[in-house]
Amino acid sequence: MRAAEERAAAVVGTVEYRDLGPLRAQETVAFARACGEVDPCLLDPDSAGFEVHPLYLPSVLRGPGGGVAAEYRADGMFRDEVPGTDGLDVRLMAGGQSVTFHRPVPLGDPITVRRSLDTVERKGRPGSVFLLLTVSKTYRASGAGDLATVTERFIVR
Repeated sequence: MRAAEERAAAVVGTVEYRDLGPLRAQETVAFARACGEVDPCLLDPDSAGFEVHPLYLPSVLRGPGGGVAAEYRADGMFRDEVPGTDGLDVRLMAGGQSVTFHRPVPLGDPITVRRSLDTVERKGRPGSVFLLLTVSKTYRASGAGDLATVTERFIVR
């Protein structure tokens, strides 16, 4: 736990960028179907009112090609998803997420995500201590500007 806390504290405020490439209709439709959506506006890219499911964007962690085997932890999460934990024998859990949407997500416009670790907090009580890491992400389309701001919390044990 101490190693994770020290590593994470060392990168607080460091900004990283990842190119996610352009979003493709087939992937956004697959996401909407997986969510149980029935609205044609989310399922038919040929519809005049087609739009990307708003929660699709915060779910995209890699570009269209996805990840490669070396990028995954044994628990299935990406190795770099929770700053300060790569290579450490820790358990990770989602600790909450808030999303602010700024505008509809455009198809075909390259998307980048800006990520930073904001805080590292030690929580719990003696014998049951964990870390709570707060990460901020801003998704941006090159032509449309900021699309969504996401704040995520991760529990590290």
